[in-house]
Amino acid sequence: MQDDKTEDPSSPGLDLSAEIGEDGVKLKSSTPAVADDVLPDSLYLIPVPQRPFFPGQVQPVGMDPDEWAGTIKAVTETSNSVVGLAYVDPSQLNGGDPQPRDFPEIGCVVRLHRPPMMAENPGQFLAQGVRRFRIVRWLSDKPPYRVQVEYPRSQGDRDSDDVKAYSMAVLQAVKELLPLNPLYSEELRHYIANFNPNQPSLLADFSAALTTAKGDQLQEILETLPLQSRMQKVLTLLGKEREVAELRGKITEQVNEKVSDQQREFFLREQMKVIQKELGLSKDDRTSDAERFEARLESLILPDAVRERIDDELQKLSVLEPGSPEYGVTRNYLDWATQVPWGLSSEDNLDLKHAATVLDQDHDGLDDVKDRILEFLAVGSFKGEIAGSILLLVGPPGVGKTSIGRSVANALGREFYRFSLGGMRDEAEIKGHRRTYVGAMPGKFVQALKEVKVANPVIMLDEIDKIGASFRGDPASALLEVLDPEQNSEFLDHYLDLRVDLSKVLFICTANQLDTIPGPLLDRMETLRLSGYVAEEKLAIARNHLWPKQLERHGLSADQLKIMIPH
Repeated sequence: MQDDKTEDPSSPGLDLSAEIGEDGVKLKSSTPAVADDVLPDSLYLIPVPQRPFFPGQVQPVGMDPDEWAGTIKAVTETSNSVVGLAYVDPSQLNGGDPQPRDFPEIGCVVRLHRPPMMAENPGQFLAQGVRRFRIVRWLSDKPPYRVQVEYPRSQGDRDSDDVKAYSMAVLQAVKELLPLNPLYSEELRHYIANFNPNQPSLLADFSAALTTAKGDQLQEILETLPLQSRMQKVLTLLGKEREVAELRGKITEQVNEKVSDQQREFFLREQMKVIQKELGLSKDDRTSDAERFEARLESLILPDAVRERIDDELQKLSVLEPGSPEYGVTRNYLDWATQVPWGLSSEDNLDLKHAATVLDQDHDGLDDVKDRILEFLAVGSFKGEIAGSILLLVGPPGVGKTSIGRSVANALGREFYRFSLGGMRDEAEIKGHRRTYVGAMPGKFVQALKEVKVANPVIMLDEIDKIGASFRGDPASALLEVLDPEQNSEFLDHYLDLRVDLSKVLFICTANQLDTIPGPLLDRMETLRLSGYVAEEKLAIARNHLWPKQLERHGLSADQLKIMIPH
């Protein structure tokens, strides 16, 4: 059986307006208490699993009606309607019915005031604790349990000075608990105010029932018959209860202070926003976002399709609530769409002498590669723009493939952006995610255009020979559209869902070998091989490039350290 949910371990569960005697209780309805001379010599027994019942306690008790219906029926058929309640720890049982050895020697006899058969809830009855009983002999060790009992009295002189002193100490401890626990009602305060010092036994039991102590600790109080010893144990429990209540109060106070500070800050910020808006010093988030996006568009040259799409999204933003998830999705989309450099290009420096000077300053040797790059730039100079071809620099690691790409960007006066394709296995890295996905972002090329803020940068694709494929798609196939001059003028990014012109971008790719590059992708690129350097070129590289970098890295000047090279 289980106690009913209405039984709160922090609640005393007492009818505090009742007239309480030393060994019995008289209810407000003037129902006579069960006197000692009419208590039966034998009792039906019901185990309670969570807390023992105390004399003077009046509260509902829950039970399993299917298991204990026979016991309750037998009790209600008797003339006095009393039953014994004994605490049995359910953790000590093996899942079956409790055995006589599982019951304690002392329990509490209670009177039934609302038999389960007559109540709306057959699994609950109202019990009034009368007094302690001690089991003398078992008459039935199977449900319904029946035992022969005796009724021990409290031991000690209740009129002695020691008992009265303990009574006042217990009463003071209970009073100290009142402001710490809001569960203690006004009836409890009324009981304490009208407490009769001649009832130390009931005071001790009443105070023990107030605490949230464990069942075995309360059972020890129930089994302690000497008044002075019982009150000592009750004082210990009340002291622990006060410490727990004070700690709970401190935790609650800290939480309330934190919540109050947050609420105060929130209200102040909201008031500040309203005041600033009324004074024309600021706008709400939605208006501020829309104006920021419109300001970005003023310097851009938008294609008609892009302008129409962005206008639609701005209109949607104006009707959405700032706190809605859709508002965040739309705002992020506009944030990306308005930072793409639509129609903005930097002017190319097509001076071939300048390009040759930059290439010679940055690299020693590689004359054949430099000549081929100058030929490529000469064709662009003749046309008036650099577009069409995709350069692929192939060679072993460390021969200067990446630095050549940066030198080409410096020679043309273009912005430079580099990212590695090594190990890339998700085609969404190239073409972007659908905006319906959580955490969706555009592809790498839209991100590159956003960072460089022009539509004609030099984008270097490193390690194109190490690109892979997985269940997320084939990035190499996604690159076909990017690196095809006939298609990349209308590259479609899945996140923006807009056509982006990549035809003005100069793509320079690097690879260590050609074997792992897919054939259709290789056909779209013009291959330049960097085989390595001869000894004289290595010496020039060390003298003109590596040595100055090492001196700068270590904070030295050229005249502080010199290396003599024998001829």
